[in-house]
Amino acid sequence: MSTKISRPRNPHRTGSGKAERYIQPSILMSLRRKPSYGYEIIQTIQEFGFVEGQAPPGMIYRHLRDLESTGLVESSWKTEDRGPAKRVYELTPEGEETLGLWAEYMEQQAQKLASFIKAYRKTAKR
Repeated sequence: MSTKISRPRNPHRTGSGKAERYIQPSILMSLRRKPSYGYEIIQTIQEFGFVEGQAPPGMIYRHLRDLESTGLVESSWKTEDRGPAKRVYELTPEGEETLGLWAEYMEQQAQKLASFIKAYRKTAKR
């Protein structure tokens, strides 16, 4: 009896469950750096590596609305001399606390992954 081994799915692919799972902390981290508007957030969260390519705007705005409704971010309209008004989002104290919890969780996950990889390498055939 042979066992078929498939390649792991790419967890960073846009639209995958894993990618979307880390959208919330990515948005919160982006806003921790500075208050920002939706399009700018879409551009900056790519660097965290959870979404490959540009995140779908609809997904980001849905998450922003959810984050605002739960009190993790707040928004206000900003107008500049030129162009239309923009909704600018910023992190609330509750959002800062939630981001801290996310960072702790990710650190624990990273330690578990590192432990697994270390065990794997110890058993690798030479």
